[in-house]
Amino acid sequence: MRAAITAVGGYVPERVVTNKDLEKLVDTSDEWIQSRTGIKERRIMEDGTATSDICVEAIKQILVKRNITAEEIDLIIVATVTPDLVFPATGNIVSDKTGAINAWSFDIGAACSGFLYALETGSKFIECGKHKKVIVCGADKMSSIINYEDRNTCIIFGDGGGAVLLEPTEDDSVGIMDSILKSDGSGREFLHQKAGGSLKPASHETIDAREHAVFQEGKTVFKFAVTNMADVSREIMDRNNLSGEDIDYLCAHQANLRIIDATAKRMELDDDKVLINIQKYGNTTAGTIPLLFSDFEKRFKKGDNIVLAAFGGGFTWGATYLKWAYNPET
Repeated sequence: MRAAITAVGGYVPERVVTNKDLEKLVDTSDEWIQSRTGIKERRIMEDGTATSDICVEAIKQILVKRNITAEEIDLIIVATVTPDLVFPATGNIVSDKTGAINAWSFDIGAACSGFLYALETGSKFIECGKHKKVIVCGADKMSSIINYEDRNTCIIFGDGGGAVLLEPTEDDSVGIMDSILKSDGSGREFLHQKAGGSLKPASHETIDAREHAVFQEGKTVFKFAVTNMADVSREIMDRNNLSGEDIDYLCAHQANLRIIDATAKRMELDDDKVLINIQKYGNTTAGTIPLLFSDFEKRFKKGDNIVLAAFGGGFTWGATYLKWAYNPET
């Protein structure tokens, strides 16, 4: 028995912040941002909203598409680094807001690789026969932990995310076929949030020093991401005897267009097989891959070979190989 994605949903807030808007806040330019990242604009949530709201909107779409009720969901996993609260888990809040009264729920924190980690975890609950309907969300309200006076980070991130429904399939020709997931905690030095955890709780000093925002040493992170996301994508192809011609689509984490291009080159993929929406949303952390699913769902066909790849803070990285399980309605 395999786990297969049977429905997808995605959500981004209405408010658009363009590169021109950021020129008014920090020393940057639209040309500089686009040439180095591929980003033209990003979406930002309003005050009083939270990561759970992104998940809820995506789940609502899934329930309609599959014509099921929230009570039928067995488990909800939320991948995020911007939980609504330190506790309870955002997954608990999502369960309550959606009316998934029969689901248990929890969060996974693996930064930009979080959705892949959660997808692999959710698939195992399907494969063991324990559950029939598992929702996996990837969502982040990154604007809540961004310093908009730091031009190294504020240009990159946006808010948004999505969700997928996993169900069992007896059809060996579709489903989640393989995953390779990795981590290296020494990378925390180069990409992290300095304060707010048990090591350095919130204080007047940490707030004044803006230490509750994302810190990134860009050059080191870029170098590590380019190498490792490309290598793990090639590794999963080799392990499954796949060539570039066999792959229908690459759904890579949307952090930087140059990293995505390097991964596609390592996989020997034509440009039309590489799905891109970074120009619209920026880096939504755990939300980028489910947002790709939502944006490009109608392009997929049953049996398509799709590789997912991600790299995130920690460091975390990985790749998943799946065969698409359904033909979406047009």
